[in-house]
Amino acid sequence: MLNVFALELGVVLIVDLVLLAVKVFAFVNSLTWSGQHYTAANKLTKPAWTIILGLGLVLQLLMLRSSPINLLSLAFTIAAFVYLADVRPALASLSRRR
Repeated sequence: MLNVFALELGVVLIVDLVLLAVKVFAFVNSLTWSGQHYTAANKLTKPAWTIILGLGLVLQLLMLRSSPINLLSLAFTIAAFVYLADVRPALASLSRRR
């Protein structure tokens, strides 16, 4: 017989791991660009993005076994997706990494 709770736990674990991977990638990528790139792209500063994404990553790691759907986790997930969809392409369009 299908155990619905085990299926739900598996889905939540997969969602947690995907969100963790997104936040790790966004955080590491934010570290690879110089602060001048952020200024030239007219985005928040490098320390601001690094702190936002780093806090989101730490929160995700601390809350790995709890529900991924809570207000703080949702806010930091949105911040990571904003970085990946808006800031990262703007930084990449400026020049090569240094």
